Amino acid sequence: MFAGYWVSTERLAIPLTAIDRHGIAFLFALASVLLSLLSGHMAFAAYPDRVIKIIVPFAPRGGTDAIARVLAQEMAKELGGSIIIENKPGAGTIIGAQAVASAEADGYTLLMGTFAHAANPSLYAKLPFDPHRGFAPVALVARSPNIVVVNPKSSFRSIADLIAAAKAEPEKISYGTFGIGTSAHLAGEMFKRMAGVKMTMVPYKGSAPAITDLIGGRTQVMFTTVASAASLIEGGQLRALAVTSAERSPAFPQLPTVAETGFPGFEAETWYGVFAPAKTPPDIIDRLNKSAAKAVQADAFEKLSVNEGLVLIAASPEEFGRYYRSEVERWRKVVEEAGIKAE
Repeated sequence: MFAGYWVSTERLAIPLTAIDRHGIAFLFALASVLLSLLSGHMAFAAYPDRVIKIIVPFAPRGGTDAIARVLAQEMAKELGGSIIIENKPGAGTIIGAQAVASAEADGYTLLMGTFAHAANPSLYAKLPFDPHRGFAPVALVARSPNIVVVNPKSSFRSIADLIAAAKAEPEKISYGTFGIGTSAHLAGEMFKRMAGVKMTMVPYKGSAPAITDLIGGRTQVMFTTVASAASLIEGGQLRALAVTSAERSPAFPQLPTVAETGFPGFEAETWYGVFAPAKTPPDIIDRLNKSAAKAVQADAFEKLSVNEGLVLIAASPEEFGRYYRSEVERWRKVVEEAGIKAE
């Protein structure tokens, strides 16, 4: 039935009657591969051809939500498509993360990951996803230190003052946190161990009630975010002692880091980064990374960084992956030594 038809290339013409069945099978296989490659190229060239969704594992109107919305707005401009935010709070960010881990690996469902994504593997005995193999790092976009604050009426004017008081009266000093396993909580646990002091942790449902009790004198110290404390520090309602990042914060350049006060290696930050489901094509990961790097240079992001006390970053997927793994290991040690379990 093939008589009279030819398969041609630039330098070769072979009558199909001369091709045996094995040759025909090879040609069909070759055609299939070429079509697959062409289809993949066309799919990437068209990306994104529908709405991209960034899942935020927190409720609306919080700090992570605000950062994700500005990021989505600016990334959409660069990609030439639409990006929406879907809030999936609950279970210490696990619900939102699971939704991304189980999504199609096509670049249309992303996760706004935070510090919690690195702490959860140690805080929970079992997760419904593999925290390493279930995700592909896309871009680390920002980091922010916690800040050590006290009531301005207290006698604490430095980290040394705080440590001296804690050693003089073990467990009498209490520190408020905005939740078990949060960056503020684990920063406090790291501080206790490195300083060799005992303080009592008081958990709250959010930073606002914790700060209210600190101002009211019901607790003595707090590790909290720059965003939640900045205006209160400027207004004289709180006194800042140090920041918890490895470098000084642009928001409070006059404040020393905890590491500078005699604890080299102390580092505890909140961070924000984008993850995709594992096995998302590298070309799509690269395109998303480049759009995120462009987004953090936008004026809207610069303004947000001032308000939230952020240090903006444009890390590659590889750099983000290394940073994430180092964070998982850092907090594993703290969680195990403190014997912390998420409720």
